[in-house]
Amino acid sequence: MSRYNARVVRDIKARMGVKDNEILRRAYLYVARNETLPAQVRHQAQLQLNSFDKYTRPTTVKNRCIISGRGRGVMSDFGLCRFQFRLKALRGELNGVQKASW
Repeated sequence: MSRYNARVVRDIKARMGVKDNEILRRAYLYVARNETLPAQVRHQAQLQLNSFDKYTRPTTVKNRCIISGRGRGVMSDFGLCRFQFRLKALRGELNGVQKASW
């Protein structure tokens, strides 16, 4: 992973954390939001949710360019920002992508 930008490493860590804890987080969230359950049970579920690491929250995952780490203008099909996509397309490194001409 040393070839990645620090932001990309952080995003990969967040993606793995979300994937590993998704089912447990959803269960606690369901219990915490269920108003038919007693308040004490809901409160305990909310405390469990709060004890999770910040990288287990789905909102921490952001699409980033896998080369530069840029967070804007990312084409999710390729995982590249516009500039890196353009460079790789012009060099012919992307299968099925070629410069348009008409």
